[in-house]
Amino acid sequence: MSAPARGELSAAHVAIATPRADNSTASGAENTALLIALRLLESQPRTRVELERALARRGVPTDAATAVLDRFAEVGLIDDEAFAQAWVTSRHAGRGLSRRALAVELRQRGVDAETIGAAVSVVSSDEEEAAATILVNRRLRTMAGLPRETARRRLLGMLARRGFSTGLALRVIDETLP
Repeated sequence: MSAPARGELSAAHVAIATPRADNSTASGAENTALLIALRLLESQPRTRVELERALARRGVPTDAATAVLDRFAEVGLIDDEAFAQAWVTSRHAGRGLSRRALAVELRQRGVDAETIGAAVSVVSSDEEEAAATILVNRRLRTMAGLPRETARRRLLGMLARRGFSTGLALRVIDETLP
């Protein structure tokens, strides 16, 4: 199941509010965790670890947080695999980030290594090189009149900050620079 888009939580409220199979009622801490997590998910999709961290910061007991997040996973409100895939697609296309930079961002959001590997594997070497070339061409427009070495150094720094390897960055820069 994919991560919910903004505004889709009204249907999720119904799914979460339905009684569980064991007919248990949620405690006050679970209700607090539920409201906090739903509020966080309203603004943007998040990973399970991000929600766990947010609930811990707000003093929600671990057992209540776990119960709520398990229920969210059951109904598909949190799905780290779908989150990682969407993140990679969005950030690679929108910001031109390399596989390495995407993996770092996902790791910071608490996605496990196996899920990260699967998500970033959809970006091929050719797509990564094309993204680097687009970034260099876009940046070159603002570098008219700079000495070649200065432009080369700045372009290399820009690509390095986006996670591209030095070899790929130098190859793309040397092919693109006049």
